[in-house]
Formats: sequence, structure tokens, C-alpha cells
Amino acid sequence: MDTATHFAMGFGLAGLAHLDPVVASTPGLAEAVMIGTVIGSQAPDLDGFTRIRGSAAYIRHHRGVSHSIPALSIWTAAVFALVQAISPQVHWLHLLGWIFVAVCLHVFVDLFNAYGTKGLYPFHNKWIAWNVIFIFDPFIFAAHVTGLMLWGAGADPGHVFLWVYLSLIPYYFWRWQVNKRTTEAVRAYIGKAGTYTVIPTLSWNQWTFVVQTNQHWYVGEVHGGEVSILDVFTIKPENELIAVAKTDKKVQAFLSFVRHAHVETRKQPFGYEVRWFDLRYRARYSGKSHYMFVAVVYLDNDMNIRDSFVGWIHRGEEQLAKKLDPDKEIQMG
Repeated sequence: MDTATHFAMGFGLAGLAHLDPVVASTPGLAEAVMIGTVIGSQAPDLDGFTRIRGSAAYIRHHRGVSHSIPALSIWTAAVFALVQAISPQVHWLHLLGWIFVAVCLHVFVDLFNAYGTKGLYPFHNKWIAWNVIFIFDPFIFAAHVTGLMLWGAGADPGHVFLWVYLSLIPYYFWRWQVNKRTTEAVRAYIGKAGTYTVIPTLSWNQWTFVVQTNQHWYVGEVHGGEVSILDVFTIKPENELIAVAKTDKKVQAFLSFVRHAHVETRKQPFGYEVRWFDLRYRARYSGKSHYMFVAVVYLDNDMNIRDSFVGWIHRGEEQLAKKLDPDKEIQMG
């Protein structure tokens, strides 16, 4: 989920904690729990600081080990130590427990969107993305904001947020069922064996999809139940250019995360360009469609890597041209 929703969930859990009689009756404990749940609801995303090491490090680590099973205990212990140092509590087990719930809830809800996490690492090393909830869901956010407003108006926060979270259970189930129905609609429309991935958008009524068959990628959308194919790409066998480009560490980080990557090669005046793009993220800029999440490698005519880039391109080819230098010194090692 997005940062704002995680913050709202942190406050929501602080309200829910009032159902705990020890929290509700102990002076200062409710405030300490609120600090703990708000920080705990954000803690796994502190892996965002890996950006200082470059986009490849961020892509490799964001929502990776930081959202794993061992990380649940590590984040909980770190946040607990911080809160206990600020506001020591005699009933520290209750504080620890609510912080643990906040950290676990963060990781759990992140499993439901398209980006996903390594939530079962080290038992399962692959990314888990259930593609049920968009990164920002207006209903989930509004439910928490409504609960906070009722709390501020004097309602009992424990019972308010108990109903908030109980209402989210059927909502998640409904979204899961819609995902399944939409997937079957796309499968019937394409009519070919393959891997079908249906992805939520901000609108309840619209989904995007990526389908991989033995020979093609199909990219499209479903709007109001109507299926449309927007792009079709032929899957080509790997050649020497692609093999050399895959030795780039930025590309390796990209491919370790992306499961719907299509690769193309182009002859350029300086040599060759090899480009992978994540088919989940299609956008339009200046009337043209493009894929925003890419890995690009420039090679000279002797197939030496000149430059590479991994990251998000929101403004098309012009933005990418500013990121890469075909005349850059040849990369060694």
C-alpha cells in the first residue's frame, strides 16, 4: 500500500488497541502504543533508504528481505526499543504485541497489490503479488479516515476500528472474486494456454492484464467487462547481445524482480541498445504509449557495455535519453 494508507492503518491499530483493557486503563500506555503502531506500520518501508545506493539497489531490496518473516521480529524489536526508550512502560508486553501486529499488517496488506513482497522469505524466495488491491485504494483509506473522524468526535476507538477492520474482510474477499472473474474473462477472450495476470487499477471497474503464451505477450485492459488488447509482442529467443547485456548488475537487479519483462534489441549509431520493459506498467505521454519501468543497456559495435539504466520513465524517450550516454567510457568488470 501507499505511505498514507500505512500511516492511517497505524493510527487505526492504535484505536483498535483500546479493546485491550490494559492499554485502555493504563495511563501513558495508549499513547506509547500509538507511537509504536504508527512507526511500526511504516518500518518495513525504511528499505527505501537503499535509493542512496542507486536505483538497482532499491529495486533489488525494496519490499524484499525487509518484508520477510525474519524482518517481522527485527522491525518489531527495533521499534519497541525506540518507544520503550522514549516512554518506558511497565506493561511492555502489550506494547510489544501491538507493534508486532502493526509490522505484520504492513507486510500482509502489501501482498495484495501488483508490486508484491518477499513475504515468505526464507522459505519461499520469489515475489508474492496477489493483484487484488491497487497500491492506493480509496475505500480502504476512506474507511480509516472515517474511523479517525469518529474517534475525534468522541466515539469509542476500539469499537470503531473493530468495525472498520471487520468491514475490510468482505471487501478484500469481493476484490479477490472480481479478480478471478476478470481473469476468466480475459482467458476466454484470448483463448490460448498461458500465464494470465490481471492487475487492479484505481478504478473498481477497470483492470489491466498481461498474458504470456509460448510465442507472444498480450497486454490489454478490461473496462466494464469489455476486454481490449492494446499490444502484442513476439517472444524471441535470447541472442548474444541479450546475453552480454544480462551481465550488467542493474539488469540483473531488474530481472530478479520483474516477472513480465519483454526484451528488444535495436541497432544504434553507437552500436546496440538492449531494452527490457515491465509489461505491467503501460502509460501514455504526449499522445504516445510507453512502458514506464525499464532496464536499458547500450553496447558498442564490439558488444562492450557502454552505459545502462534501470528505473522509471514517466515522460517517454526524451527522459530516457537524458539518463544514458552512448559515449560513456566502457564499463570494466
